[in-house]
Amino acid sequence: MSSPEVTTMTATLDKAAGAAATARHAARLEHVSKSFPGPAGPQSVLDDISLAVAPGEFVTLLGASGCGKSTLLNLVAGLDEPTTGEITTDGRPALMFQEHALFPWLSAGKNIELALKLRGIAPRRRRERAEELLALVRLEGAHGKRVHELSGGMRQRVALARALAQESRLLLMDEPFAALDAITRDVLHDELTRIWSETKLSVLFVTHNVREAARLAQRVILLSSRPGRIAREWAVDIPQPRRIEDSAVAELSIEITEQLRGEIRRHGQY
Repeated sequence: MSSPEVTTMTATLDKAAGAAATARHAARLEHVSKSFPGPAGPQSVLDDISLAVAPGEFVTLLGASGCGKSTLLNLVAGLDEPTTGEITTDGRPALMFQEHALFPWLSAGKNIELALKLRGIAPRRRRERAEELLALVRLEGAHGKRVHELSGGMRQRVALARALAQESRLLLMDEPFAALDAITRDVLHDELTRIWSETKLSVLFVTHNVREAARLAQRVILLSSRPGRIAREWAVDIPQPRRIEDSAVAELSIEITEQLRGEIRRHGQY
């Protein structure tokens, strides 16, 4: 029988090993499945997903509508729990949605300061840090602007700054540019690439836009139609910064699109 000292030492080593494993990954999913109750019994949304995001890596999740992309992101964010499997992250992730979710009664800067307040940042430091984050997303001078005074692209920049205020090493983005026009989206692609490069964040980015995935990511992961499984992944070695019209981006987009069409046909979900 093990002595208390050995048991304690074993537990300490196991904890240290777990922390070391997490440090090697910003996020790690091991055999994750998710089901929801349905009229005919449990409905499987995700099935046996194993995925790791390395520190500083930019990964996009791509798939047809309803394949479980947003569900997977919610699981990584800790907003829901998997039915089976295990998820570990390097600290608490920050989450950015398609809708900016800014509080309209607060200014741009105060929306960011609210995230800082929740982290326990002293009042005298909040304003200064909010200004720094607005500068990072190229919204200098916008601290006092109300939400209704901002364009759609500016609102998403403030939402990004608020997510960055959480000082997380993992940023989860759920189709954050889907509602924007093509030109604004293109500009924000450039900005996100720049910020990712400067901050060394890990990014897990959900999209249904193949060109967006090919433009942004170091790795593109394609989920099959429901239940979502990893159908294929691509390592993207196209140098950054990229343009959405670059020939290499276009060629990769065509290849991914063909695979996506095959998955949709295979599962009969149009």
